[in-house]
Amino acid sequence: MDHPAIILIFGALLIFCYGLVSRLAERSPVTAPMVFAAIGIIASPLVTGILSVKISAGLVQVIASVTLVLILFVDASTISVPSLIRERSLPLRLLLIGLPLTMLLGAFGGILVFTDMRIWVVLLMALILSPTDAALGQAVVINPVIPERIRRAINVESGLNDGMSLPPILVCIAALSETAADTGAHYWINFMLKQLILGPVAGIVVGWIGGLLVDKASRAGWMNEIFQRLSSASLAVVAYAAAEAMHGNGFMAAFFSGLALGIRTPAVRERIHEFAEAEGQQLALFIFLMLGLILVPATIYYWDVRSWIYAILSLTIIRMIPVAVSLVGSKLDWASVGFIGWFGPRGIASILYLIIVVGRIGKSGYEYMLSVIVLTVLLSIFLHGISAVPLAHVYGRYTSKNEQMKDEIGK
Repeated sequence: MDHPAIILIFGALLIFCYGLVSRLAERSPVTAPMVFAAIGIIASPLVTGILSVKISAGLVQVIASVTLVLILFVDASTISVPSLIRERSLPLRLLLIGLPLTMLLGAFGGILVFTDMRIWVVLLMALILSPTDAALGQAVVINPVIPERIRRAINVESGLNDGMSLPPILVCIAALSETAADTGAHYWINFMLKQLILGPVAGIVVGWIGGLLVDKASRAGWMNEIFQRLSSASLAVVAYAAAEAMHGNGFMAAFFSGLALGIRTPAVRERIHEFAEAEGQQLALFIFLMLGLILVPATIYYWDVRSWIYAILSLTIIRMIPVAVSLVGSKLDWASVGFIGWFGPRGIASILYLIIVVGRIGKSGYEYMLSVIVLTVLLSIFLHGISAVPLAHVYGRYTSKNEQMKDEIGK
């Protein structure tokens, strides 16, 4: 098969076929990202070569950008700011303490493991691998046997940490760009102001005003349910475009647009979430297919002992120690802390940021760093996917027994 369109058709057919058995798959340890990544590897030149054509880098960049815009918008829009403030203890600990510590420990570990890698490159790698993806352990966040407080903490953390990781990633990309060496303090101040102010401002304005218009039009009976759903993708793209036109950052605009979404009618908000989440899921699965089909074959030859060591450290010590530190004083038992620490899978955000990095600064000279990110995400897809169902059951039984013991003591 030598036509690039074949890959798109293949991906669409795979999504359709998996959808036919998706409810059955929910009860198994085999997740959708595992299936799509594995089939991508099997179809790639590494195994069968069924899909050995080269897909345009520009097309992959566009798909990645659209996917990231939608995911950032949806993740932010699903967060209820009042609820987050009211039940802030665990999520804020993980985001404000755990996430920065993960970035720092990831950079420190990278410096120790990759002694010949530049500091900025190591830092960029650590930042890209810091966001988590709850979708890779979906059995955890939807399993009713897991205490709601724990599920909410994992879900909120993964929903917000990709947006919070974006600003430092952008700084690293700028520092590694060809023009960075010839710029002074004025450039950096101007860059930071544009990235951290113009993008969020554009997003807040678009999300708030757009949401209010959708809300009012829906309540007045002017807007049907189909266009209520379509408005989510429209607002995300408009926020992105508005920020880019102002020389701000479009991805940050998409995130803040979802966070400030001015819709108060629950039914309308639910329709917007459902549509945007479905479209985001479809694009995300295509990205996982591209991971196996393109990224793994392109980077596998760079994997060495150091790559494997860092990938394993990233999924264990680099994630779990910061989580444990951030939860000191939270009154959670060791099993809960370990459970939250383990379920910090690296997934779609890391892949998308990797693709954005390649689009901004190229891959020449960064092949080894990119290979470590791909290896870490690939390991996470399978390790967290396989362990989600059994560990959720074990932890659920543990918490149930603890609750029974507390009730008996109370009596």
